[in-house]
Amino acid sequence: MNILESIKFALRGLTINKLRTSLTTLGIMIGVMSVIILIAVGNGSSKAVQQSLDRLGTNSLQIRSGARGFGGGGFAGARSRGGASSAMPLTIADAQALVAPINAPDVKQVSPIMNANVTCSNGTSTSTPSTFSGVWPTYFEAANAQLATGNYFSNDDVTQGRHVAIIGNTTATELFGTDNPIGQSVRCGGIPFTIIGTTTIKGSSGFSDGDSLFLAPITAIQSSISGYTGLSSIIVEAKTATGTNDAQSEITTILNTRHKIKGSKAADYQIFNQASLLSTSASSSKTFTVLLGAVAGISLLVGGIGITNIMLVTVIERTREIGIRKAIGAPKRVILSQFLIEATILSLVGGLMGVLGGFIGSHFTIAGTKPIIVPSSVFLAFGVSILIGVFFGGYPASRAASLRPIEALRHE
Repeated sequence: MNILESIKFALRGLTINKLRTSLTTLGIMIGVMSVIILIAVGNGSSKAVQQSLDRLGTNSLQIRSGARGFGGGGFAGARSRGGASSAMPLTIADAQALVAPINAPDVKQVSPIMNANVTCSNGTSTSTPSTFSGVWPTYFEAANAQLATGNYFSNDDVTQGRHVAIIGNTTATELFGTDNPIGQSVRCGGIPFTIIGTTTIKGSSGFSDGDSLFLAPITAIQSSISGYTGLSSIIVEAKTATGTNDAQSEITTILNTRHKIKGSKAADYQIFNQASLLSTSASSSKTFTVLLGAVAGISLLVGGIGITNIMLVTVIERTREIGIRKAIGAPKRVILSQFLIEATILSLVGGLMGVLGGFIGSHFTIAGTKPIIVPSSVFLAFGVSILIGVFFGGYPASRAASLRPIEALRHE
């Protein structure tokens, strides 16, 4: 018997009980689809985090007051501090000290940041930007915030405290719809601001909208909205991506001197190193993706066990048929190959359906994340499904091939 005849016998055997065959195939399909989609979710989550971090640029650092802020181990020079009321806030003078070439040769530029939570309105339209900040013009390059239309505000605008602003696409849409916002006026906290520019679209990552943005001269925000309190943060751009650690050391030295941090005294500020967090995030995302793949792999293994179970039942049901075939001269290898082919067909069809389901499922946003298909995961899941068919179908096939004709013929 050639291979084509074996395939025909295998297909005929599988169609004897269509419902059982369909359910077994469904188990493999779910396993393959789970592997593809869950790895895609992990990869999508990793890309979203990386895009969020890229908004600041890989050579950016951010400084915040206090021993608590971003949290976790992604900060250097941050330790808990008792008596937070005695901590010195970050000031404009601190920001100015960080751009001294003698003390900080690896620092390219600096911008203080004053955040506020303010609702803006234009007629009946309102918007509460997730990022409402007063900054220096240097912020735009340090934070990798580029303009799509209009102009940046200038150092003279900061000096004069002019009420001009640059907004993101989400803020522009909420306030002006499809109208051109350039030159139009909005009221934020009751204070009028003239829109002079819009930033390029950055998109969303998870629950963070990079386009819900309102940036104005820091002096305008301080004089009319926030008051002259301590800064929310300071953003620093190192001269090179490889020089962020050197820049961080220089910043630490300058701020320790200015804030009188000596000996074992805990720092009253934190430094957020973008490059370090990017590396840590990439490592965590990889671990997360592997974990998701392992969980999905379990479902694929369960599907393989289902093949073993169904094939064993099939062997029992067709014992008499096997006996007749062996009695008329069918060799052991023919019986073995037939049942192996049946198991392989189940896993092959289930694998193909799982790949199709994985591609369809990846078009939907899952848990706030847009899945991104990893080609290697598709080939891996499909290949493993075939191997599972051969491996888990091997025992039932061997058992069928080992039946003695006389015993098989006596089976009822």
